[in-house]
Amino acid sequence: MVDLEKTLYDLCKPLVDDAKSLSVKTMTTTNENEVSLYVYASSDDIARLIGRKGIMASSLRQMIAIAARNMKSHISVKFEAY
Repeated sequence: MVDLEKTLYDLCKPLVDDAKSLSVKTMTTTNENEVSLYVYASSDDIARLIGRKGIMASSLRQMIAIAARNMKSHISVKFEAY
């Protein structure tokens, strides 16, 4: 099984200035067929990860969906600044 947290972290790491401030967490949901991943970073790095009109965020979501293809569950990726 693919470690989605590590996969998403590895995808985001080259895109941020300070990799130490980047973290990816899996949040539990009430639906067992849903996985929610949250990306936490500084506000400047989150802006870079989301990109113009959400293009980078959309691309990251698509790559995670491909990585999780065999899991047969809904994957959501959310970006949070701190």
